[in-house]
Amino acid sequence: MTAQAQALERPPARATAWSWLRRLPIDVWLEPLIIVILGAGFLIWHAATDFTANESAQLNSSVLIDTVIAHVKLTAVAAIIVLAIAIPLGILLTRPSMKRLTPIAVGLGNIGQAAPAVGLLVLLTFAIGTGFRTAVLGLIVYAVLPILQNTIAGLRQVDQHLVEASRGIGYSARRTLFQVELPLAVPVILNGVRTALVILVGTATLSTFIGATSLGTLITTGITVFLPKVLIAGAVLVALLALIVDWIGRLVEYFATPKGMR
Repeated sequence: MTAQAQALERPPARATAWSWLRRLPIDVWLEPLIIVILGAGFLIWHAATDFTANESAQLNSSVLIDTVIAHVKLTAVAAIIVLAIAIPLGILLTRPSMKRLTPIAVGLGNIGQAAPAVGLLVLLTFAIGTGFRTAVLGLIVYAVLPILQNTIAGLRQVDQHLVEASRGIGYSARRTLFQVELPLAVPVILNGVRTALVILVGTATLSTFIGATSLGTLITTGITVFLPKVLIAGAVLVALLALIVDWIGRLVEYFATPKGMR
């Protein structure tokens, strides 16, 4: 076959990209569209609005960037620690020798989740003081449960016949876990991770009550000093950040899920 004939048979790159996009779930491409529209709307509103001196002090670009970075840093540190605790713990609690401890661990996680976030942060403040460290600890306690529960549920739903088959062909327990159980449990586990990340972004706003900088600072300033524009800006930025985090989590979930399970 000549090179010209091969070129004619090869589908156009644009058609290939379009067919790939059409195969994506609707939320994978719709959510970034909403983020772009919301972000553009916020930027247009910020550029076109006349602010008072007090509002300008809270909403100038450098303050907004610093506040967003502080919020992301708080959320990211808490998220990394939560992932490092909840996923390994969830895996351990599904092993035969540790299964009996599952109700105790989930019960403790339920206590952290059930406690009001503000009350939990206040209690921690009395125990270890105010600031970034206390805020991170409060967020960890608040966000462990979704990932822990989903890790346990994801591993328990794996067909035991597949586990037995892998052991039957000579796989070790570790190899069965990493090559059979975890890949099949990934969608459920990552769903819990997305839930926990969104919880972290929202709950991090409360850290402003204990002296840690976050986007909650804009919201509380807007309420206490009656600056509605500052309040709106803080709320919109928190919503944008939550949507971005949720979309990134959805992308990871989609591409990490085995093709046959998407």
